[in-house]
Amino acid sequence: MKPATRILASMATAGAVVAYASAALAQECKDPGQLVFSIIPTEETTQELDIYKPLLDALKEKTGKSVEFFMPTSYASVIEGMVNGWVHIGVHGPNSYVLAKEKDPNLEVFATYTKVKGHFQEEGPGYRAVLVVRSDSKFDSIESLKGTIVGLADPASTSGNLMPRMVFGDEIGTGPELEKYFSKVVYTGGHDQSALAVKEGRVDDAFVATHRLDNVIDRGLAAPEDYRVLWQSGIIPQDPMVYRTDLCEPIKAAIKEAFLTLHENPDAKPFFDGIKSTKFVAMQDSDYDIIRKLVDAEKKAEGQ
Repeated sequence: MKPATRILASMATAGAVVAYASAALAQECKDPGQLVFSIIPTEETTQELDIYKPLLDALKEKTGKSVEFFMPTSYASVIEGMVNGWVHIGVHGPNSYVLAKEKDPNLEVFATYTKVKGHFQEEGPGYRAVLVVRSDSKFDSIESLKGTIVGLADPASTSGNLMPRMVFGDEIGTGPELEKYFSKVVYTGGHDQSALAVKEGRVDDAFVATHRLDNVIDRGLAAPEDYRVLWQSGIIPQDPMVYRTDLCEPIKAAIKEAFLTLHENPDAKPFFDGIKSTKFVAMQDSDYDIIRKLVDAEKKAEGQ
């Protein structure tokens, strides 16, 4: 082969390698024709799904893609959908986000929402777990609750399971085994159900997120004076908005922009009013390290 021919052949080979590498890199990110959005079961999703329309419309506009809403049955179903890759954008609880990211590192928080001051909720991008009883009950102290029936929201809930077992449990000396203190621990299926179970006397007390308790009250299902708070946790970061990191960068940027600029759209006011918020704010994975530490402590306590 002549030198010039060898050079041309080498250049062609190099070009083919570069083209192959570029194609491989392009395949590393995903560009689905349709985005699937889901959110942990809450009063908003189950009772007022229509309030999410401005957000879904913004996602469609910014990404240029159709957006399907997946109605989950539990926290675990949102985790499963994102880990398996067919849910692209999800709203988790802080604990369920940490659990999901452990299963799949290709998940990342990018935002959360700020809350307005409510009946029990404080203003800002955080909330608390509160232990409530009926205000007309005989229970007036932590000690008086020994041997009672307590309600927890969901095994993957931060304020409805993790904080009660790891923080409250530490304070009463049982660790995560609340069953040693209470006569029965009942998973109600959600914060709204926990709040209503207390009001209706189906449980004696329950751990509820402050903003979820406010939702029950704002829906007219209970009144602030129906409850007495006997314990509260420290501030917990609000629910994380999460996307899959294997989406192509322009899509992720468009998703983030849709959330962070939504408050600029006057048509979105009913949405923010509906979730008792003012806007979305940027968040990062390290903001949830406090939850990670509690999860690690829970695993150690259980001997995992």
